[in-house]
Order: sequence, then C-alpha cells, then structure tokens
Amino acid sequence: MEALNGLLSLDQDMVREGDVREGEVIVDMPPARDAGLVFIGRIRTPWKSRLETPRQGRQDGPVCKLEIFEPWVPAIKGVDFYENLEVIYWLHQSRRDMVLQSPKNNQKTRGTFSLRSPVRPNPIGTSIVKFVKIEGNCILVRGLDCLDETPLLDVKPDRCEFTPLAPPQAGDFETE
Repeated sequence: MEALNGLLSLDQDMVREGDVREGEVIVDMPPARDAGLVFIGRIRTPWKSRLETPRQGRQDGPVCKLEIFEPWVPAIKGVDFYENLEVIYWLHQSRRDMVLQSPKNNQKTRGTFSLRSPVRPNPIGTSIVKFVKIEGNCILVRGLDCLDETPLLDVKPDRCEFTPLAPPQAGDFETE
C-alpha cells in the first residue's frame, strides 16, 4: 500500500489540471473557425477527473459506453463485425494554447505534436478500443482514456481490420 501511495503522489506531480510548468510555452489562440463538427454522442467512463483518468487506455480496462444520439443510432449497425474500433472524441476540458510541454515536469520540453497529450490546439482524442457488445443505442468497449461525458465525434473500424467494401479506384494502386 505504501508503494501505491508513493505512486499516487508521484502521479499527481505529473498530471495537472491547467497549470503551466517551468519551460512550457503557451500562445495566444487565433480566432476559431467553425469546422462544422457534430457530436454524435457522449462517452460514459468511470473517471470524473483528469487526476483519475489513465494516460492510455488498456484493452483489459473497465467497460465504457459510447452513447450514440439520434439520428445516428442506425449507424451502429455492423460495428459488431470488428474486434477493435477507433473512437474519436473531443477532449472538452483540455487547454488548447500550449506549444511546448514538459510531460515529466523536469523542465525538459517537447513540442505538442510530438506527444499524445490531451493538451493540443484541436483537442481531438483517439483510442483503439476492444469491442464488447451493443446495447440499444450504446456500444460497449474497453480501452478508453477519457473523462466521463466526453463528447463523441466518430466511431470507425480499426484500419488494420478493415478491408474497403467499395470497388478499387486508381489511387489505391499508386506507389512512389
């Protein structure tokens, strides 16, 4: 238990809600342009705070729900053909203005685009999850790493399992 307490203490030193660590750089955000995104649902997970949320989901982690809203519910049909799905979501509580980050809190920084941090100009999260089952308008999965009530942008078959159903087209055969 003592080792676990030490790990939790260390973990809270590394995870943060909105502070800026030494060496990190923030910028003024340009005005937003509407990309026309639509939230197709919400994600239900056991985590209410970033301090509780895993940094990366595990395929043996807790079962989470992708609640799909109308009129998108019929789009669920066929997801059960796949063992793994790609879930794309909006990290609605993340900062968007940091360009250099210190993930280890040791004054050494890396560019935001070289990290999988939720702190990014467009806080889009993506996880490859293990499909569990469909229950009504919900897709149950394992392997997420986001807060409860996270807005859901899209669900796709994992590209490693998906073979295009449409006939081939010219670009499919282009090589360098």
